[in-house]
Amino acid sequence: MVDQNKATADENGGAGELRRNLHNRHIQLMAIGGAIGTGLFMGSGKTISMAGPSIIFVYMIIGFMLFFVMRAMGELLLSNLEYKSFSDFAADLLGPWAGYFTGWTYWFCWVVTGIADIVAISSYFQLWFPGFSVWMSALLCIVVFLTLNIVTVKLFGEMEFWFAIIKIVAIVALIVTGIVLVFMHYPSPGGAHAALSNIWDRGGWFPKGISGFFAGFQIAVFAFVGIELVGTAAAETRDPRKVLPRAINAIPLRVIMFYVCALIVIMAVTPWDQVVADRSPFVEMFVLIGLPAAASIVNFVVLTSAASSANSGIFSTSRMLYGLAQQDVAHPLFGKLSPRAVPTNGLFFSCLCLLGGVALIYLIPNVMTVFTLVTTVSAILFMFVWTIILCSYLVYRKRRPEQHAASVYKMPLGKIMCWVVMAFFVFILVLLTLQQDTRQALMVTPLWFVILAFGWMMRRRRHG
Repeated sequence: MVDQNKATADENGGAGELRRNLHNRHIQLMAIGGAIGTGLFMGSGKTISMAGPSIIFVYMIIGFMLFFVMRAMGELLLSNLEYKSFSDFAADLLGPWAGYFTGWTYWFCWVVTGIADIVAISSYFQLWFPGFSVWMSALLCIVVFLTLNIVTVKLFGEMEFWFAIIKIVAIVALIVTGIVLVFMHYPSPGGAHAALSNIWDRGGWFPKGISGFFAGFQIAVFAFVGIELVGTAAAETRDPRKVLPRAINAIPLRVIMFYVCALIVIMAVTPWDQVVADRSPFVEMFVLIGLPAAASIVNFVVLTSAASSANSGIFSTSRMLYGLAQQDVAHPLFGKLSPRAVPTNGLFFSCLCLLGGVALIYLIPNVMTVFTLVTTVSAILFMFVWTIILCSYLVYRKRRPEQHAASVYKMPLGKIMCWVVMAFFVFILVLLTLQQDTRQALMVTPLWFVILAFGWMMRRRRHG
């Protein structure tokens, strides 16, 4: 069996390059794992308390917009199988600067997201070990993820496969449990009973007004980061022409199933105005109805969800550093692979940067404050990457009409939707100025682009 795997790996990539060792099931589940992030499990409590039932529409709108980003990325990746990730087509279509800015920003996106996930994991740990140091649990997480990723990409694929299955089973179980509780009219401690009418009876669909509805977008956007992970994994996918379209096309169904249904069930069982903002409503739902054992199980699930997201992030950052080294915009050390075709130098560097999360938890003890700050920075950076994907698509349509005409996976309403989605991202940036905690993150984020611009100028000077 091992020899067979080795032969297949050698067919799909030599010793000096990434291997196409991920199968259809890995990519499908990775796409689902990417669509069910920590933002749903950890952040939905805050978004429900800010927006009330209107948060359902927030998730649907964001999911709708990001589907078109994914379709644009899918068409571009399949137009040239030499593209290993979106930093490759950005460099090819927009110029080397775009590859540099996209690659490094995406790397930083996942470092920041990894920090948010580790903050979330440390918070979940407190349910079982309230006396255990939060920053120590964060440090332990980083060591475990580094060990898992160093072995092989096949192991990473298997880990993500099982992590995603745990998430799916948990959300389906939560939805089924919620439906049963609604039919039973199960009482909750606040004097209410589980009923669908709990969603609209307490102030209607927009109880916090339009400002509350708008406030829900920040953490809701973060819930979707990682949705583009299938693009990063394309370099290590077998039969991408068949696998990628299948994974992308299922996104709308996943958004409705996992986000909308889960939120409806949570607000039907626990009226939205009783949802605790700084805790996971998934765990709290079972605590409220007096099932602490079930709460522990759900806590394990949300912990594995955050672990899955952090694991994906570490995978992505190491592969992005490898790609940047191949483009000669990162140190050649990051372009070296281990005998198992794993970019270990990139892994070590990314994990070293994740230690910043441990420092943040140590300096700011309030987990939700750190989580909001970090997730806002992450959401802004991801919107930059998604915008670069859309700009690359517009240039591709202008310069290579023959490739678009020959494409078997065309983006619907191509050019129009690119502009609509980019306008939507500008709208979200404006919304981030309305809250003090998100405004602070918005003011800090441009520093990253100043650092990148300085690095680009230094590189231009060095290379003449």
